[in-house]
Amino acid sequence: MVLCVVTATTFWLLNALNKDDYTTVVRQPIAFSYDQSEFMPVEPLPDQISIEINGNGWDLLRKYFKFQSTPFIIELDDPSRNSFVLTRSLQRELAETLTPTQLVTIVQDTISFRIDKIISRKITIEPDTSENLLSKNFRFGSPISVDPGQVTVRGPITKIQDLDGKWKVDLGEQNINQDFVKLLPLSVPRNLRDYLTLDEESVLVSFEVVEFVEGKKTLEIQKTFLPSNVKIEPDVSAVNMFYLLDERKVADFEKLDLKAILSYNNRNREDSTVSVNLSADPSYLEVIGFEPATFKLIYE
Repeated sequence: MVLCVVTATTFWLLNALNKDDYTTVVRQPIAFSYDQSEFMPVEPLPDQISIEINGNGWDLLRKYFKFQSTPFIIELDDPSRNSFVLTRSLQRELAETLTPTQLVTIVQDTISFRIDKIISRKITIEPDTSENLLSKNFRFGSPISVDPGQVTVRGPITKIQDLDGKWKVDLGEQNINQDFVKLLPLSVPRNLRDYLTLDEESVLVSFEVVEFVEGKKTLEIQKTFLPSNVKIEPDVSAVNMFYLLDERKVADFEKLDLKAILSYNNRNREDSTVSVNLSADPSYLEVIGFEPATFKLIYE
């Protein structure tokens, strides 16, 4: 009985496939043709479209399972000008490639893509000076020198614009506490390797570092613009300043006549306090804090 059912089904299927005037939707492979030396896709290109076709059952079956199916080539003269193709402009040419089946319609109205023009542009090399680059209490003692300062990058225009004119270079070290001179390799990040190339393989980066030494100094308080009916608490004549000092500038620091300034004009009106400020602000001195750092204003 099973054999009879299988035989009958087979004969029915073969007879049905021999008939004409079937219509179905299939996936048609496509490919884009353009000047690859001038343009580059920045997203994966679509590789098939949905089409509705009519024809003999056997032919439709072959199309459905893509037996002997070659991609339909879409010619693009300047793909950077437009990001899509209207499918109605392809119907006639596509129909000619589908024989012996007939094209009824292309299901989608447009085929979208992102293909950019390839350009070359000079960008600035910028060392990555993120946290923990220098050891504690160390500072840059000179500007960072980069040779060459610029490199030429080639690739699709949008990927280059995303760089914002800068190419970050990792120094490969942290907690640096001595002068730095190093030839650093230039490598394209993994997510951009399919798109960008550089004309240089390495750059020379160098800079000096200097240690800032910790210190403490007692400063005389100088009150300015203080009204006669206002007093300051605590009633002291000096404060302690805790600081970091460029080790090369110790002699200059000792010559400074520094004072702790309490200016009534800089008072905090909300809590009636005034903070300590320094009478001078040399670049080689970093103030960590004062003790006491704030004073209370007492109005009589």
